[in-house]
Amino acid sequence: MRPLAWRPAYVALGSNLSEPARQVEAAFEALAQLPDTRLVARSSLWLARPMGPQDQPDFVNAVAGLLTTAEPRALLASLQAIERRLGKAEPVVRWGPRVIDLDLLLYGDLHIAEEGLVLPHPGLHQRNFVLYPLAEIAAELQVPGLARVRRLRDGVPAAGIERLAARGSGDD
Repeated sequence: MRPLAWRPAYVALGSNLSEPARQVEAAFEALAQLPDTRLVARSSLWLARPMGPQDQPDFVNAVAGLLTTAEPRALLASLQAIERRLGKAEPVVRWGPRVIDLDLLLYGDLHIAEEGLVLPHPGLHQRNFVLYPLAEIAAELQVPGLARVRRLRDGVPAAGIERLAARGSGDD
């Protein structure tokens, strides 16, 4: 039996319905309970304009840093189970409002392009609502095939995103 290898993985969290900050916090709690996985870092909460239709509430976004022995597909299935448990329904329109959304952004240095699983996440390098919270916890992380998170963050505009109370500031 081979020893279990712990691998880093990063997950984007987002919500704009049903008390979004509470939804994101509930998702963090669920991530911390995943088997074979440890929640080792979490960003502040960030308020961001929606990427899709603008006639919806702003999103609360964050990023979680995990260490896991779960394989990528198993981790993705666990994220989808958390979404269902927290009340996610498929949005009526693409990029529409949602109670919770968990996206697997990165899994170690893997490149995967399969039905239902693409890593690194294909939109990661273009989305300020992902890059700003990710840079808060892993600014020097190399995104496979792209650049370090800090450099990617510096390449997207900060317009439409603002950090809510910083973690540990006493303002949460």
